[in-house]
Amino acid sequence: MEHFDLIVVGAGPSGASAAFHAAEGGLKTAILEKEFLPRYKICGGGLVYRGRKMLPFDISEAVEREFDTVDIYFTGTDIHMQPKRDKPIISMVMRDVFDQKLVSEAEKRGVQVIQGQGITGIDFQENIIVETTEGKYSAKYVIAADGVFSPTAKLTGWDKETRRLIPALEYEVKVNDADFERLSKEVRFDVDFVKDGYAWSFPKNGHLSLGVGTLRKQKINLKEIYANYVKFLGIEEVLEEKAYGYQIPLSPRTDGLVRKNVILTGDAAGFADPLTAEGISNSIYSGRLAGEAVVEAHNSNQEVEPIYEHKLSEKLLPELKTVDFLQNLFINKQKIRMFFIKKTGNRYGEYMTDIFMGDKSYPKDLVKTLKKKIKDAVLPF
Repeated sequence: MEHFDLIVVGAGPSGASAAFHAAEGGLKTAILEKEFLPRYKICGGGLVYRGRKMLPFDISEAVEREFDTVDIYFTGTDIHMQPKRDKPIISMVMRDVFDQKLVSEAEKRGVQVIQGQGITGIDFQENIIVETTEGKYSAKYVIAADGVFSPTAKLTGWDKETRRLIPALEYEVKVNDADFERLSKEVRFDVDFVKDGYAWSFPKNGHLSLGVGTLRKQKINLKEIYANYVKFLGIEEVLEEKAYGYQIPLSPRTDGLVRKNVILTGDAAGFADPLTAEGISNSIYSGRLAGEAVVEAHNSNQEVEPIYEHKLSEKLLPELKTVDFLQNLFINKQKIRMFFIKKTGNRYGEYMTDIFMGDKSYPKDLVKTLKKKIKDAVLPF
């Protein structure tokens, strides 16, 4: 039975990032992936620039299109924000190619990639025994980067759902040449097209990724809303479409993120942005933190849990708490949100774009500031 310092379960952005940084720190590391790479992965595929900046290598070969302008519409109003930057705000990727690129960079650092083997069990002995469909491996640490329904988390004992999961529906759509030419020129978000959520149109190479999602758990017919969105976009002819439904975790687990040297990261931990539901950048970042935490724990012979929690508490967890407040304010309380947007003009959109670019962070005192503004404002409702 082969032994590793670290086994990372899942070859997505979080897992590849964790493995890369662990290997850079000198650990014998393996990625365990149930599929054979490259494999299709459900995802809108919009990589914001802050996520791209977090990667310590160039990913241009995995990018299909770049957009330095984003169009944000508010359904039922004439508000149209169009922030622009001199670098791509959003880069369009297909996850099969993108994930393969990240994993290949990890392999260059000595990471062993074990493909076509799904995890079937975990046995906690002196080391962690990871059982797969093809055999067994041992490791001192395991990072669960295997997505929102993480089998690794369930096998370790995270059997109670404490994250807030919301539904989304995405279609990979081929349209006629005229419609594609028209719609391929912009990345667009249509806020409020979905109740308490938004719709999006992401142009890829030769097709569109169209999606609808709600940021609040509710009974909703996303398939019908998607059909209405296709009409709204003026698409005259759908040549081919494939539907993919999925869940997005908009809040971190509340029952711990480390157990018995098993560390949760990415969607398995619940690190998607609560306001935008964008998950790739926080997956990359949390994967890095997890990989670095394991290196520090291994080299110092300390417990990994306090090291990882400290790294998360420096930036990521406080940001998610702030964004969760914004989500409740700007999504669930539409009148308050529209009042502030009308008062601030494009400043709100520009500030959010600065965050997407990695030039700014969500301020720690933002919740306190907004609460005071709401209290002091004479609201027209």
